[in-house]
Amino acid sequence: MDARAVLASLRKGEALSRDQIRWFAGGLASKDVDDAQAGAFAMGICRNPMTVDARVALTMAMRDTGRVLHWDLPGPVVDKHSTGGVGDCISLTLGPAIAALGAYIPMLSGRGLGHTGGTLDKLEAIPGLSTEMSGEAFQRVVRDAGCALVAASADIAPADRRLYAIRDVTSTVESIDLITASILSKKLAGGVGPLVLDVKTGSGAFMKSIEDSEALARSLVTTANSAAGPAGALITDMSQPNVPSVGNALEIMEVMLALTDPDESSQISILTAELGGELLRLAGMAESRAEGARQVLDAMRSGAAAERFGRMVAAKGGPVDFVERWRDRLPSAPVVREVNAPHAGTVAAIDGHALGMGVVHLGGGRLRAGQGIDPSVGLSDVAMIGDPVEAGDPLAIVHGATEEEADAIARELTGAFTLGEGQIDPPPLIYKDIA
Repeated sequence: MDARAVLASLRKGEALSRDQIRWFAGGLASKDVDDAQAGAFAMGICRNPMTVDARVALTMAMRDTGRVLHWDLPGPVVDKHSTGGVGDCISLTLGPAIAALGAYIPMLSGRGLGHTGGTLDKLEAIPGLSTEMSGEAFQRVVRDAGCALVAASADIAPADRRLYAIRDVTSTVESIDLITASILSKKLAGGVGPLVLDVKTGSGAFMKSIEDSEALARSLVTTANSAAGPAGALITDMSQPNVPSVGNALEIMEVMLALTDPDESSQISILTAELGGELLRLAGMAESRAEGARQVLDAMRSGAAAERFGRMVAAKGGPVDFVERWRDRLPSAPVVREVNAPHAGTVAAIDGHALGMGVVHLGGGRLRAGQGIDPSVGLSDVAMIGDPVEAGDPLAIVHGATEEEADAIARELTGAFTLGEGQIDPPPLIYKDIA
């Protein structure tokens, strides 16, 4: 078998066999498939959507090109994945809460991508904490703390690592088949069982429409159920941030507030409870999502989730007293500026992409691969849809490294908020659940 034969089948619109898919995935990892052939493969999949069986085969083939983790733990091993958004730090509250309830949750997480923040970058705002760990250290932290969020090593799904880089430069990132295989090949390489997926939709997400988000959610759930084990998805709103802050240290502050003094009506608490409740249901630890959500909130109210978070932080090199003294431990930016409302009104819409890129341009994200970031910069006190404001009221607070940067972003972000008149209801937080 060779790459040309596989590509010829794609060009003819023929369904690829499992053997063809497995060979091609192996060729991506070994580099027997060159960049031009990888790009042609990605374009062929975009033009000829895969069957469920073929998508499962691609997911498993890419998983099997690298190391697959195995766990020997006294409780269920579960996982959660978000498709990404602005002000989305739910993994950092959900992981410790689930661990406090007796499950184990090893998360192979990512860094910021485009306008969206990365879980690893947020965690590394905590002084001393490292998300780069050996396999043995990862296993030890998960066993001791019940949860760990770490960077995937180079030997996890190397075929996906190669294909993703090709997709990025060939305008084939948005294929639902390829997104599904990319996400799940890495998740399944982590050796987890039940999986809950938070599929974001709206201006701050990669999928802007509910229709596209639902198509992705169904693809992910169907493929995961066929490939490994029980999976479910919630389609959740990303027309505004999940917390009123955007930026690495600022979002960690929101996480700590949720873990140490939870407001059960806040977006972060509701999403943590609902996604965690669904995960407990999938793992057989709750009879329903509602029952599981109550357990998650109990773990947050009691301080058990915060204790697990602190245990994880210390095991990864962070301060041993972080939960008690997080306000003193996190970096803060030297310059603060307001984004002022140009006139009175009610917040009707928020350009989440603009908020995310504002943080990137402050230095809180990357404009090129390998670029360093400033964990202290970002936005806080972001006004939410439905909030009334008077002329001159702050719509957000910019935290910047220099006066010039903070002033420039404050001016730009005025246009990220659309003001309407009268009462405006906020959007629903959860649109659909996909089982």
